[in-house]
Amino acid sequence: MSAIEPAARPAPSPASAEPLVQVRELVKHFPITQGIVFQRKIGAVQAVDGVSFDVRRGETLGIVGETGCGKSTTAKLIMRLLDPTAGEVRFDGQDITHLKGAPLKAVRREMQMIFQDPYSSLNPRKTIGSIIAAPFAIHGLRKGKGERKRAVQELMETVGLNPEHYNRYPHEFSGGQRQRIGVARAIALKPKLLIADEPVSALDVSIQAQVLNLLRDMQRQLGLTLIFIAHDLSVVRHMCDRVAVMYLGRIVEIGPADELYAFPRHPYTGALLSAVPVADPSARREDRELLSGDVPSPANPPSACRFHTRCPKAQERCSIEDPPLQDKGTGTSAACHFPLSREEVAEIGVRSAR
Repeated sequence: MSAIEPAARPAPSPASAEPLVQVRELVKHFPITQGIVFQRKIGAVQAVDGVSFDVRRGETLGIVGETGCGKSTTAKLIMRLLDPTAGEVRFDGQDITHLKGAPLKAVRREMQMIFQDPYSSLNPRKTIGSIIAAPFAIHGLRKGKGERKRAVQELMETVGLNPEHYNRYPHEFSGGQRQRIGVARAIALKPKLLIADEPVSALDVSIQAQVLNLLRDMQRQLGLTLIFIAHDLSVVRHMCDRVAVMYLGRIVEIGPADELYAFPRHPYTGALLSAVPVADPSARREDRELLSGDVPSPANPPSACRFHTRCPKAQERCSIEDPPLQDKGTGTSAACHFPLSREEVAEIGVRSAR
């Protein structure tokens, strides 16, 4: 029997599917301590602070934002690689927030992760055959040596690797090939959820498209639900059904990709889209939105709306009242007291608004 069964769990229509992942008010604060022997807490880095969203079965949800906004931490909390400070994560209807031991191990068969760096995420002392076979060994599957080898070689062939290279080591492969090894390891158990944490950011541009197309093919074949984390907005639009925009540990806007790119409501989303580079110098907009100042420290974030210190539309209310994430009437939800109008979107040079 093949290691990959294309007919297994075909992807349902995202528009009518029920949630596979439900995140509610998720919080992760990393303590800041002082002292060597007797350490005392003097503060906390608010990496994720009150994040809520659903991921429907079979869809691809993109999470975008600047470096340090909490994207990867959110992914690790969903995977239970980190314990949350507060909040809840439900997977396939089950609360997994505080699972440990055997119950958590069972859930992890259904969710896998592809890490950002294809160089450091593979053990250099092990052959790729043993790396890809690790999920089988951990979960006690395909116990026969010959059966396990056949399954691994079928996985290698599925992701575009030569099965004859079973006994080679990671250093003998290119960056794109190493990321394919990571994909093969992640899909070995046919999970329901796959989290890709910036899977192409460390790769050459010529290789990125190959890995992205591989992920889409695997999603179709296995009926995967995908959380795709990236900072490249063009890649996210190509890959995702819905997009969540994060800023300083919070989601500031979320909605269908086409609607969000065509008519962003939050000023931060508008500024991100306005900053997308264009190939034609004559098509550049000199009046595009440029954010002032630096991103505040997550150890001391601004009060109320965290974007108000850099927002061109900020008013006194923004520093006093924290805006809720609510529907703005265009299919997207934004956390903003004064959302962008269509005229403002056009003025700041968001090209996808045309």
